Amino acid sequence: MRVIIQQDYDKMSKWAADYIANKIRAHKEDRPFVLGLPTGSSPLGVYRELIRQNQAGELSFANVVTFNMDEYVGLPHEHDQSYWYFMHDNFFDHLVDMKKENINILNGMTDDPEGECARYEEKIASYGGIDLFMGGIGVDGHLAFNEPYTSLTSRTGLRMLTTDTRIVNSRFFGNDPEKVPAMALSVGIGTVTDAKEVLVLISGHNKARALKETVEGSVSQKWTCSALQMHNGAIIACDEEACGELMVDTYKYFLDIEKKERL
Repeated sequence: MRVIIQQDYDKMSKWAADYIANKIRAHKEDRPFVLGLPTGSSPLGVYRELIRQNQAGELSFANVVTFNMDEYVGLPHEHDQSYWYFMHDNFFDHLVDMKKENINILNGMTDDPEGECARYEEKIASYGGIDLFMGGIGVDGHLAFNEPYTSLTSRTGLRMLTTDTRIVNSRFFGNDPEKVPAMALSVGIGTVTDAKEVLVLISGHNKARALKETVEGSVSQKWTCSALQMHNGAIIACDEEACGELMVDTYKYFLDIEKKERL
């Protein structure tokens, strides 16, 4: 595991965006570069920088296929809190050469959730798997909607959301947790860790415990983020505020070996 510590959110986002952009530019295979993407506040800075590079002619998405992590059950595309809407509003609609047919987002309005999730896994496999999966984590360490105690080998499927998650997300639903959908379709922990590389963004003091468990804790279903410890291509990009609960020697170790990455 690599842990890249940057001074603040903006520098963390810039580092992560540059890392992704360089991977896309270096991709020389005949097949597209396959990129896994999250929603939420964590990736917004990365999306802004990728958009800037794309609009400036520095980065092309013409040969990129994307798969999003999750989608609420019961929200149509046009609902302003659907993740389909979020991704188009904050990212896809601003890219000059992103092909609509290369965008893949789970259908939360499906009448056949199991079939939808199975098809999603099959489509990922049809491209040869995901090259790089970017993600964020919740304060309880969940990746996508894989809440605590989700199997670390789980695949894309239907997830029940915890009360805590609905309370956290209620800020987007008029601060009413009851308006937050109770279920979502989500890639599994196994789906994420099947990617060649996994880049997770962790920022803010409220994520300090989650970062500690991801890096220093035991591998456990309680902290699904801890599965990254067993991934040869796992990278954590974080800011100083998120490092508050790391052991001093852990913090100094990663600052030292990744000092060339410091912006």
